[in-house]
Amino acid sequence: MSENKDDPARLAEVIEAAEVTVAVAESLTAGKLCSALGAAPNSGEWFRGGVVAYATEVKRKVLNMPDVPPVCSEAAAALATGVRSLLEADLAVATTGVGGPGPQDGEPAGSVWFGVATDKGVDTIHRQFSGEPEEVLDQTVAFALRLLFEAAELRV
Repeated sequence: MSENKDDPARLAEVIEAAEVTVAVAESLTAGKLCSALGAAPNSGEWFRGGVVAYATEVKRKVLNMPDVPPVCSEAAAALATGVRSLLEADLAVATTGVGGPGPQDGEPAGSVWFGVATDKGVDTIHRQFSGEPEEVLDQTVAFALRLLFEAAELRV
């Protein structure tokens, strides 16, 4: 059995052991994270769902993102807390960033913010990934899975 923290099957084991539910808010990853979680074993028991909010106005209206740039710490925190509340989940992760190939809103390609929301609050993490847009998306999904793994592991 894989011990990789970005393996959806291993993540499912930890989530089930922690007896938590999970939700995601995706901008940059446009559903790839939901797809990875939905394919994990027994996901119907712990995966509450996700919101793919690509447009800034959707992030604001649906997930309560304040009037901040969509690729920043405050945006990632708002997306994570917003989807956790909306879908009534124990843990939530959010992704927002620039896939590339060029910069966007003053942020370089590969700049990604993550938000992780739990009942104890919200944390944000920034990563700068490299590669083509598809590689940035894959790295983003893998890192988001790791963040969920670590958040669930703390609750076991």
